Amino acid sequence: MTISLERSRNTSPAQALDLQRHGATWQDYVALRDDTDLDCQKISFNDGWLWANMGKEGPNHAAFSDFMTAIFFLWAMLHPEEVLQSYGRCLIEKPDVQACAPDLVLYRGDDIPRWQPGEPRRISTTRHRLPDLVGEIGDTTLSLDLDEQKQLYASLGISEYWVIDVKGRRLFGFGLAERGSYEVIEESRVLAGLPLGLVEQAIERLETETNTAAANWLMQQLQEQP
Repeated sequence: MTISLERSRNTSPAQALDLQRHGATWQDYVALRDDTDLDCQKISFNDGWLWANMGKEGPNHAAFSDFMTAIFFLWAMLHPEEVLQSYGRCLIEKPDVQACAPDLVLYRGDDIPRWQPGEPRRISTTRHRLPDLVGEIGDTTLSLDLDEQKQLYASLGISEYWVIDVKGRRLFGFGLAERGSYEVIEESRVLAGLPLGLVEQAIERLETETNTAAANWLMQQLQEQP
C-alpha cells in the first residue's frame, strides 16, 4: 500500500523530511509504520492527522534529549524510594485511535510496562498503562510540538508534557487539567519538587557548556534545595 503525504507547513531544509497528511485512517498509519522501504524516525497519528519524520537525529536534538533524560536520573538519585523507568522514543499506541513516539517517556510508580518475547516492540494500551510524563525536543518541530502533538498527548490523557525549545533555550511545562486540556505549570507534578524554572536555567547553560556539565550544575542546585 502506498501512502501520499504532504510536506509539513512552513517547510525549511531542516524539515524537508517531515511529512504529514490530514484525513488519514488507522490503516494508513499502520501501512506507514510497517513500510520497510521507509525509515520513520518518529510517527504520530491522532483523529485523522498522520505525521512522520524520515530524517536522522541531529547533534542538537541528541544532546538536548540526553540532557533531559539525565534529569530523570538526577531526580531518581535524590528520591531513591521512587520507582522510575525511562522509555524515550518508544512507540506508544492506542489501537485504532492514536499513536506517538515521544522523545521523552517516563513512568513513575507501579505497573511499568515490561516487554515480553513475542510481543510487538511497542507500548500498547491494550497491555500497558500510559506514561506519566512525555516530552518533545523542539529543534525543527517546535510549532508542531506546541500544537498537534500537545493535542495528541492531552487527548491520550497523559498527566504531564514538556516541550524543549532548542533554539530559544526554553522549557514549556504543561499539566493535565480536570477538563482534559493542558495548563501551564511551574513545578513538575510527576517529579515532585522539581522547579521547571531551574531546569530552564540549566538548559540555558547548554549554550556554552556540555550537557554533562549542565546536568552536574543542576544536580548541585537540587542538592542545595531546602
